[in-house]
Amino acid sequence: MSAWPGKFVIGLTGNIATGKSVVRKMLEHLGAYGIDADALGHRAIAKDAPGYLPVVNTFGYYILEPDGQIDRAKLGRLVFADSGALDQLETIVHPLVRQAVDLLIRRSTQKVIVVEAIKLLESPLRKGMDSLWVTFAKPEVQIARLMQKRAMIEEIARERVAVQSPQEGKVAAADVVIYNNGSFEEAWRQVSTAWKELFPVEEPTLRPVAVAQGEMVVERARPRQAAEIAAFIKHMSNGQRSLSTEDIMAAFGEKAYIFLRIDQRPVGLIGWQVENLVARTDDVYLEANQPLAKAMKVLLNEVEDASRNLQCEASLLFLPAQFAQHDEAWRSLGYEPRTIQSLGVRAWQEAALETMSRDEVMYFKQLRQDRVLRPV
Repeated sequence: MSAWPGKFVIGLTGNIATGKSVVRKMLEHLGAYGIDADALGHRAIAKDAPGYLPVVNTFGYYILEPDGQIDRAKLGRLVFADSGALDQLETIVHPLVRQAVDLLIRRSTQKVIVVEAIKLLESPLRKGMDSLWVTFAKPEVQIARLMQKRAMIEEIARERVAVQSPQEGKVAAADVVIYNNGSFEEAWRQVSTAWKELFPVEEPTLRPVAVAQGEMVVERARPRQAAEIAAFIKHMSNGQRSLSTEDIMAAFGEKAYIFLRIDQRPVGLIGWQVENLVARTDDVYLEANQPLAKAMKVLLNEVEDASRNLQCEASLLFLPAQFAQHDEAWRSLGYEPRTIQSLGVRAWQEAALETMSRDEVMYFKQLRQDRVLRPV
């Protein structure tokens, strides 16, 4: 019997750089609600979170940054060099993460949940999983990814791979193994096949919906539309962004795309992602002859509805100059320009730092007042 009645929970784990987060995103594209337990661990020790004082009292003020936040890099060096210290940290953080996971699952409207955690097999959370999925990649692939995506030198990358528990043990415990050594398409086929085996529901017959001529409609794009997305971005950027179908397929490992169409023709596109309960929109394209405020209201309503359904706390827009200059339009949609520092919440600031480029302006809108892992 499920630990969460009415929900089917997939536990997703695997060693470093084997593609856990990409597989979680694929499952989200298929309709699952994704939870990154490791990100919740970071939230648990933020300055306004319940794990903050216990961690500071245990390890000392030495681990604090000038603004009072815990320096996770400094804390990491301390605990990974001392197994006893790591045990102390996990004793504080893991119960808080389990509470947060439980809360998110219970209030999720989706029936299928995927919980990603690198130490899932060692956690009590494992007992609540209805299916255990493991990602696997060859060591040379892991090392190459760490060097490419995290800018690690080869020696450090090899150390990070070697220090983890053998992948074979995780594979032996798995109900589903995703061999993620190649392209996005290869992994996507494996994930889609495993999903259909778990949930063999026939595709519903869709009734045509009457749309008035000239009416703006939104459409959630799918990976099979990668070529159309790439062509539209190239057209709208006057060739400055020439992406291949493979580039867009790979991007689906991180984000989702929404088309704005008029008479079935694409006139706008947004690329956005939800990570750690923060929605981030960093691809915005719209034909110049379309009314900005009206078009963006249609697109952003779709983004915000989906983001609220994913329990997001905030929505961040990262806009190039040609869009940011229309300040009144964005304010009319409930967004306001912000600096990263002014966001205040550590998780929101980290999301902005990870996404924002130097020539962009960030706009912010809070989607819900209550926040996970914030004491009342």
